[in-house]
Amino acid sequence: MGKRVAVVLAGCGVYDGSEIHEASAVLVHLSREGAQAEIYAPNVDQMHVVDHVKGQPTQEKRNVLVESARIARGNIKDLAKVDVTGLDALIIPGGFGVAKNLSTWATQGKNCIISKEVEDVLKAFHAAKKPIGLCCISPVLAAKTFPGCELTMGHDTECEKWPYAKTAETMKELGCKHVNKHVTEVHVDVKNKLVTTSAFMCNAPIHEIYDGIGKMVKEVVRLA
Repeated sequence: MGKRVAVVLAGCGVYDGSEIHEASAVLVHLSREGAQAEIYAPNVDQMHVVDHVKGQPTQEKRNVLVESARIARGNIKDLAKVDVTGLDALIIPGGFGVAKNLSTWATQGKNCIISKEVEDVLKAFHAAKKPIGLCCISPVLAAKTFPGCELTMGHDTECEKWPYAKTAETMKELGCKHVNKHVTEVHVDVKNKLVTTSAFMCNAPIHEIYDGIGKMVKEVVRLA
């Protein structure tokens, strides 16, 4: 019997939801590891909707659960109904939806608030000593929920390859240990059973991002 892994989505699209390539990579690699993905999303309105052609917000309203169902091919549940006892691990892909719909990171940075549903799920998996995998921007959820945890968001020196490196510095300000890792690498916080990788925090070829997420998934399943 394969491991059952909860995958929490934040909408559909990099600028206002889950990063689709990251979410897809997680699902492909879980399948490769013989694990069963159970997909969840909160039944709430998105912070806003972004036109992905123009990169500009629109007046449209969309629901996080409804939009996430696009990635899940309709096979999705309300995050409020998650039962940690029947699951072996948790993975949350990145995308701006994490910073807009699962938390207020986009507007408040290190002073942000994590959605209560998301925080409760993170704490439940952590209390049950079940592994949590996070990539791209989603490690900020761990930084706020598990003070002093270890994680990676790639590198902490900003350059063309690492355009979002200041986020790594913010992790340190929150009291976390940030570990520099290449996009194809992961960091494992053994104490907290936390596995992180940088994904699109790095300006890298998509296959390298895919490979890094694969290592994250493999390690999460191994720890489960």
